[in-house]
Amino acid sequence: MARFPEAERRLLLKQVCMKCNARNALRATRCRRCGSRELRPKAKEARKE
Repeated sequence: MARFPEAERRLLLKQVCMKCNARNALRATRCRRCGSRELRPKAKEARKE
């Protein structure tokens, strides 16, 4: 996690496109890069491999 709340907000409060993996604004309804409507919230915790 980030060291201070502003950095955490800037890094983690995003939407990610399921087709092209572009980062989008939290309130976006479609992808800025490919126009897809398949967006998911960015994962807040690290994934285990």
